[in-house]
Amino acid sequence: MTTLKKGDKAPQFSGKDQDGIVHTLADYKGKRLVVFFYPKANTPGCTAEACDLRDNFERFQAGNYAILGVSADSEKAQLKFKEKFSFQYPLLADEEKSVIQAFGVWGPKKFMGKEYDGIHRCTFIIDENGIIEDVITDVKTKAHAAQILK
Repeated sequence: MTTLKKGDKAPQFSGKDQDGIVHTLADYKGKRLVVFFYPKANTPGCTAEACDLRDNFERFQAGNYAILGVSADSEKAQLKFKEKFSFQYPLLADEEKSVIQAFGVWGPKKFMGKEYDGIHRCTFIIDENGIIEDVITDVKTKAHAAQILK
């Protein structure tokens, strides 16, 4: 699991979203950035988490936050997910796992007795200067906005 912690410099990242547009950490200088990693688009937990952020989007904007979702899904899968649920924020299609590995959220997981490598559900809050303000590893998918906007 990630070794990044509060006070660390956020990794310099670059990744394409559902429309093929490249996003970098530098693009968000001057804004607080929520980078949430989720295992798979259109699955129940990931949908609940992403929809909770969508439903509280105005509160995030009022607090000078930008939101960026990241999974290893393809651009096409991310586009379908975004359109189906009308997300106002971009979803990075990190198929090469470069952003996922930069943040250290790829690793061994257990599900129903099986072990495998996958994305750990984790959220990073990055301040206006690229410093990690908080790392949320115990994500409450149905109340994630409240965890971030506490």
